[in-house]
Amino acid sequence: MSVAVLDSNTVIRFIEAKEAFKNCVEKYFKLFDCDGGGTICREKFQKGLGWLFTVELRSATKEGVDEFYGVIFDKFDEDRNGKLDMNEFTSLVEEIMRAMARGMGTFPVIVAVDQDSLLWMAVRHEIGS
Repeated sequence: MSVAVLDSNTVIRFIEAKEAFKNCVEKYFKLFDCDGGGTICREKFQKGLGWLFTVELRSATKEGVDEFYGVIFDKFDEDRNGKLDMNEFTSLVEEIMRAMARGMGTFPVIVAVDQDSLLWMAVRHEIGS
């Protein structure tokens, strides 16, 4: 875990750096790919999303947690095949990151970030490493 100072512009610039963002999303997509077939199943999605975004749901019931992830999964499973392809996953990651950026606003905030998280990737992109 690291501490970073960032604002919404850090996240938005990362998303808009199309090649860097695409490479990062592809890296995570491959980690969550169910069987190497180019899709992410619900189970891998649930495990991976919490890892990417450090989702805190400790006080929720298992059913509540499953429902939380299910709603997100269903929103982005556009073809309703029960799996996310690369385009669906990219849309999901971009929307979540834009929501995080809106929540941060334009004033710098101090954030604890996991070194494997997408926010950390945005910070690294910002500083050019």
